[in-house]
Amino acid sequence: MSVLIIIFLTAVASLFSGVFNQGKYARYIGIAGLLAALYVSYLPEAEFFSQYREMFEFGSNAALFTKISIVTTLLLFFLGGFAFSNHRSHQSELYALMLFALCGGIVLFGYQNLVTLFLGIEILSIPLYVMAGAQKTDLRSNEASLKYFLIGCFATGFLLFGITLIYGSTGSFDLYEIHSFAVEFPDNFMLIMGMIMMIGAMAFKVALAPFHMWAPDVYQGSPSLITAFMMSVVKISGFYAFFRLMTIGFIGVYDEWFNILGVLIIITLFIANTMGLAQGNAKRMLAYSSVSHAGYVGLIFYGLNNLSTYHLAYYLFAYALATVGVMMTLIWVEKLKRETSFSAFKGLAYSEPLLAVVGAISMLSMAGIPLTAGFIGKFALFAQAMNGALFLVLVAILGSAISIAYYLRLIIAMFFHKESSFKTSEKVTLTYNILAVFIIVAIIVLGVYPDLFAMQFAT
Repeated sequence: MSVLIIIFLTAVASLFSGVFNQGKYARYIGIAGLLAALYVSYLPEAEFFSQYREMFEFGSNAALFTKISIVTTLLLFFLGGFAFSNHRSHQSELYALMLFALCGGIVLFGYQNLVTLFLGIEILSIPLYVMAGAQKTDLRSNEASLKYFLIGCFATGFLLFGITLIYGSTGSFDLYEIHSFAVEFPDNFMLIMGMIMMIGAMAFKVALAPFHMWAPDVYQGSPSLITAFMMSVVKISGFYAFFRLMTIGFIGVYDEWFNILGVLIIITLFIANTMGLAQGNAKRMLAYSSVSHAGYVGLIFYGLNNLSTYHLAYYLFAYALATVGVMMTLIWVEKLKRETSFSAFKGLAYSEPLLAVVGAISMLSMAGIPLTAGFIGKFALFAQAMNGALFLVLVAILGSAISIAYYLRLIIAMFFHKESSFKTSEKVTLTYNILAVFIIVAIIVLGVYPDLFAMQFAT
C-alpha cells in the first residue's frame, strides 16, 4: 500500500503542476514518483497496513505485477515528451490520469474482496474514458471516448449484478470465503449465474471476443501513447485481476467455467487474427493483435500449477515491452505523416533504422519468434496448457502462425521499400534512441536468458 500512496501523491503533484502553469514538469514529476514507487516495491510492506489485509494485501504476487506495471509506465513516460507535444496545454492532466489509472491497477493486484475488485476496476477505467478523448478536435478520439464509456458502463452493470448474485449465494464478498462456499456447494445456481456474469464483465475488460468490439475503435481513436498504455498496463492489470478471481474465488467450480473460457479463447483467436489480416491501418492491426494476445494469455487458466502466476507475469511483461517498442515507432510515423496506414511506414528503415529495428523486433516478439521474450512467454503458456487443453494450444499455434503474416506486412513496408517517404529534417531524440536500444536489448536478453526476469522482479 506504500507504493499505492506514493503513486497517488505523484499523480496529485503532476495534476497541480498544471494549475500553476508548470505542466511541462508533470512528466518529470511522474518519472521521479514512479522511480520512488519502484524502489519501495522491493521493500517489505509496512506493518501499519496489515489492518487492511481483508480488503487489500500487497503480497509477493502483487509486488511482482506492480513492478512490471511501474516499469512499463516509466517507459511510456519517457516517450511522452515527444508523443504529447501536441497536448502542451493539458499535459499535466494526461500524465496525472495515467498515474491515477495505475493506482487502480495496483488495487487490482492485491484485492482480497469483490468490493475492492470493483473499486480497482473503476479507478482504472474512469481515467481511461477521459484520456481516450484527449484529442478534442478529432472525431475518432471523441468516438473512442464515448464508445468506451458506454460499453464500459454496460460491463460495469454486469459486474455489479454478478457480485450481487455472488453475495446473495455466499453471504460474503471475501474471495476466500467465496472459494470455501464454491467447494462445498459447487452446484449452487445463484453462484454459477453470478460467476458467468462476472466472467462476461472481466472478458470485456481484457478484450476477449465477443466482448472485444470496443477495442479496435477505441485503440485507433485514442492518442497513441494512451493506446500503448491500454494495450500494456491496462491489460496487465485486467488479466491478473481476472486470474485472481477465477483461481481463488471460483476454482471450486472449475468444471463450470472450464469450457466457457475455452469457447471465448477460440472465438478470440479466430476473429482477432483473421481481422488482423484484413486491416490496412497499422494502428488498427495492432489493436486486433492486442485482442489476439488476450486469447493467448487466456491459456493460463488451463493446466494450473505453482508457476502459473510467474508465467503470466513473464508473458505480460514481454508483451508490454513489445507493445512499447512497436508503438514508439508508430508514434514517430504518425507525428510526421499524420496517418498510420501501412504505406506511411514505407522506407522508415532508410531514414530511422533504429526505430525500424525496434518495431520489427517487437512485432517478431509478439509473433513468438525464437530468441525473443515473446517466444519464451508463449512457450511457457502453451506448455502449461498442454496438460489440460491440448486443442486450445493447437488453435493458439495456428493463430500465432496467421499473425506472422500481418506483422510481416508492416516489417516489409519499413525495410523493403527503397524509396524513403520521410522527407524531413526532424531527427529522433536521444531519449528515443536510448529507449529503443533498451527495448531491443531487453526483448532479446529475456528471450535468450529468461531467468533474468526472475532475478529482477520475482521474490
